[in-house]
Amino acid sequence: MITFPNDLEVVITREFDAPIALVFDVLTKPEHVTKWGATPPDRMTECSIDLRVGGNYHSSFVTTDGTVFTFSGTYLVVEPPVRTVETWHFNCWPDVEAVETMELQERDGVTLFTRRMAFRDQAGREHMTAFDGQQDSLDEVEKILRSLLNPSHA
Repeated sequence: MITFPNDLEVVITREFDAPIALVFDVLTKPEHVTKWGATPPDRMTECSIDLRVGGNYHSSFVTTDGTVFTFSGTYLVVEPPVRTVETWHFNCWPDVEAVETMELQERDGVTLFTRRMAFRDQAGREHMTAFDGQQDSLDEVEKILRSLLNPSHA
């Protein structure tokens, strides 16, 4: 579910039928992020994650027409397995700045994922009206979780 609670924020929520620690790992470890960070036919070409306060992340993917997209930022808060807060930059929108917060909550083996993006200004937030790839990426996260929980069905 995607909501726009105000002029500066975008909130994405999704439930995963998996324990919180596993969901956190799939969302933050490069060996998993490379599988869901770009969905076919796009392909991930770089993924580095230094998951600590002050650490940086950087990912790049290339589309079928050869366009390269990159996301990068610096971790401000890291509280495994429940929360990260990081700056967010996208190469196609160099003037847009955001702070992204990922929170996880588990109840009865189901983990609620919430990603909140808080933009510096309304102009930056207005870029986030189309969510190409977001649903596909979260679908891939779900597939990865299922394969890790039930390897015989992968």
